[in-house]
Amino acid sequence: MPSHRLAHSRSSAAPLAWIWVGLIVYASLHPFSGWRWMALGSATQVLQLLWLPTPHSSRFDLWSNFLGYLPLGLLISIAAQRNGRTATSALVRALTAGVILSLLMELLQHLLPMRAPSRIDWALNSAGTAVGALAAAGMSRLGWLVAWQSLRDRWLVPHGAAGLLLLLSWPVGLLFPPPLPFAQGQILLRLAQWLDELLADTAFQGWGLWPDAQGRLAPGLELLTIALGLLAPCLVGYVMTRRLWQRLVLLVGALLIGLSATTLSTALNFGPEHALTWVTPVLQPAIWVALVLGSVLALLPHRLVAALGLVALTSLIALVNQIGTDPYFAQSLQGWEQGRFIRFHGLAQWVGWFWPLGALAFLTARSIAPPTGDGPRGSSSPQWR
Repeated sequence: MPSHRLAHSRSSAAPLAWIWVGLIVYASLHPFSGWRWMALGSATQVLQLLWLPTPHSSRFDLWSNFLGYLPLGLLISIAAQRNGRTATSALVRALTAGVILSLLMELLQHLLPMRAPSRIDWALNSAGTAVGALAAAGMSRLGWLVAWQSLRDRWLVPHGAAGLLLLLSWPVGLLFPPPLPFAQGQILLRLAQWLDELLADTAFQGWGLWPDAQGRLAPGLELLTIALGLLAPCLVGYVMTRRLWQRLVLLVGALLIGLSATTLSTALNFGPEHALTWVTPVLQPAIWVALVLGSVLALLPHRLVAALGLVALTSLIALVNQIGTDPYFAQSLQGWEQGRFIRFHGLAQWVGWFWPLGALAFLTARSIAPPTGDGPRGSSSPQWR
C-alpha cells in the first residue's frame, strides 16, 4: 500500500509536542524540592549512576510510564511528517527524542530525594515513544493523517492551532479535581500567595490583594459557575468552526467529554463505585442552562461570540476564585498530591489553573482580528484572516 505524504504546512502537532515535553519534565521532576548533588569519587560510581537501578514499581507506575510517552512519539512523528520528512525519518527522530528525554529525566531524578530513577522506567518510556511513532507511521501509510488534515480544513478556520490546543487540553485540566464541576481557573489565590512570598521581608509585604475565598457559593452562583465552565470550551470552538451544525456538535461533545473526564477523575480518587458522587442537585439545571445559552450563542457571528466569551470567562474566573475548600475537595487534592497521582499532579493542575487565562488571550486575539464573514450558516464558510 503506498504511503500518503502530508502537505508541508503549519501543524498543531509541533506545539502540542513541546507542551507535552514540558508536562513530562514537570511530572518527572515534581515537586522540584530537596535538590542534592551526589558525591562521585570514582569512575565506578559514575558508571553506577549512569547505569540506572531497577527499584520495584507498581503496575500503575509501569503503565503510566509507557502511556505517558506514547503521545510524545505520536506528536513528534506527525510534526516531522508535516514538515516534509518521510514516515521512516520521522519515526527515527521521534524515537531518538523520546529515548534521550527519558534518560535525562531518569538521571536528574538521582538529585531528587522523593524520586526514584529506574532503568525499567526508561525502557518503558522508550517503548511508549516507539509505539506512538509507529502508530503515526501507520496512520500516514493508511492515509489517516491526510484525512485528518482535510477534515480539520473543512471544520476549522485558518490559524486556529492555538484554539485547537485549548480544546484538546480542556479535559486534561478537568482530571485535576476542580472545586465545582467544570470550574477551572482557581489561580488568583495562588498568584496572590506567590506575590506575598516574593514580597516577604520588603516594604511591600502585605500589599497583595487576596481574593475572598468564602467557601461554598450560593446555589444560583454555583449553577452559573458550572454553566460557564461548560460553555468555556464551546466559546473557544465557536470562533474556529465554520458552520452552525459544527458548533452544535461541539456543544454536545464538550458536555459528554466534560462529564466523562470529571467522572474519571472521581473514580480514580475514590474508586469506581463512587464515580458519580460528584453529581449534585444543581448540576442538571446548570447543564440545561449551558445547553440553552450555547445554542443561542451558536447563532452569533464570530466577533460577537469572542466578545461575549471574554465576559463569560472573566466571570468564571471571578466566581471560581471565591470558592473555598471543603472536606471533599481537600480529600481529592490529598489523593492527587500524596497518592498514586503524584506523577500527574502538575500535568493536570497547571492546565486547570491556567486554561481560562489562555482562553481569554485567545478570544482577545480573535475579537480584535478583522472579520471576513458574518457568522456560521448552513453552507457558508466565513474565515478569520
